[in-house]
Amino acid sequence: MDAQGLVAGVDEAGRGPLAGPVVAAAVILDPRQPIAGLADSKTLSPAKRERLFHEIRAKALCCSVAQASAQEIDALNILQATLLAMQRAVAGLRLPPRLVLVDGNRLPVLPMRADAIVKGDSKVPAISAASIVAKVHRDQLCVALDALYPAYGFRKHKGYGTAEHLAALALHGPCPEHRTSFRPVAQAQR
Repeated sequence: MDAQGLVAGVDEAGRGPLAGPVVAAAVILDPRQPIAGLADSKTLSPAKRERLFHEIRAKALCCSVAQASAQEIDALNILQATLLAMQRAVAGLRLPPRLVLVDGNRLPVLPMRADAIVKGDSKVPAISAASIVAKVHRDQLCVALDALYPAYGFRKHKGYGTAEHLAALALHGPCPEHRTSFRPVAQAQR
């Protein structure tokens, strides 16, 4: 397939958590190697997401994962950091797409045509694939964070503001991976 016809799907994971990066993925699927079961990552079990993650990585024409750090989120705000991670993911594709389809209603600045698709992660297979890749990659990062900062339970809650996480924040204060611009973290610093 020539590069003129390539379409990349883009989605993110980790806008809501209190800690860790926001992760974006860009995926160009291979129409000759369809992947059954693609869906919005939030609707899939962890085991199914993990299986699909490996299948996407094996069968996609190309796949890129990028992130914006907690420090970038604090400096820019979560929306701008998300768009930055998406830009980085698209820039990291080894094949340049003709068109980029992004989940949601906001677009990063890109050098090629791009369209925002609300609920695209449940409508467009390439966006579903990006949703799965971003979510599994971010979950893996949270397992690594858990090893660095075991007091917070990142392996379990993935940085979201659960009761357990808020209790750990109150007890230990924030770690370097916490987003200090998010209210529960800012309140824990006092």
